[in-house]
Amino acid sequence: MSSKVILITGSSSGIGQVCAEYLSQRGHRVYGTSRKTPQKETPYELINMDVNDDASVKRGISYIMEKEGLLDVVINNAGFGIAGAVEDTSIEEMKFQFETNFFGVLRVCNEVLPLMRTQQFGYIINIGSIAGLIGVPFQGAYSASKSALKGLTEVMRMEVKPFGIHTVLIEPGDFNTGFTENRILTKSSQSNSPYSKRFKSGLQSSEEDELKGSDPKKIAELLDYIINHPSPRPQYRVGPILERFAVHLRKYIPSKLFEKIIMKNYNV
Repeated sequence: MSSKVILITGSSSGIGQVCAEYLSQRGHRVYGTSRKTPQKETPYELINMDVNDDASVKRGISYIMEKEGLLDVVINNAGFGIAGAVEDTSIEEMKFQFETNFFGVLRVCNEVLPLMRTQQFGYIINIGSIAGLIGVPFQGAYSASKSALKGLTEVMRMEVKPFGIHTVLIEPGDFNTGFTENRILTKSSQSNSPYSKRFKSGLQSSEEDELKGSDPKKIAELLDYIINHPSPRPQYRVGPILERFAVHLRKYIPSKLFEKIIMKNYNV
């Protein structure tokens, strides 16, 4: 294993923090990002970079290139979840969800791809979600953003492959991180919504699954495997076995039956 220069977005907490710490311990030179000026000591370098801001992304990546002269791996991890019925989700709230989860990834990719094309090597790993494969009731904005990210990653992989760039999508299931407490509820879902009862029931089921979720170290170990593999797979799913099985199950049973299973699972 050779030491690599790695950028991980959204690494001040949650999955990003665990992965940054683990990869640093494995001997890699890791740069994590935070939207706010870093205030804590970390075993990796935590820099100020907001994936929602073009200039901030340019500054952050320029800083790494000035120090290292190359960038081996980019892990697009920054993201969050918005919950609420589709009818209770405004256009502004949906755009806010996509701004980080989708356009934030695109900003970073557009900035690092010219560098990696010049290098003729690199790994771009996007953190998607099983929710991008199976729609989660009352989390339509989040599911839509991760579904869009899946499509973007698949296309980009085919486009940049001739330049020696490996593009990979990781689709985690439920993990016990700060994702649950950082979830944002749509404004209309908190008022007298006709969906209130089912929304609360579905959200409670989601939160229970998340809090009982897997150790995010599994994602860190998978990342370490991918960046040391000369030809990684296009996609990897990681997390509870039942969630991963559900992705395969939907291929073999009628759509209406699968929908009933999902609705029962989330008590909606």
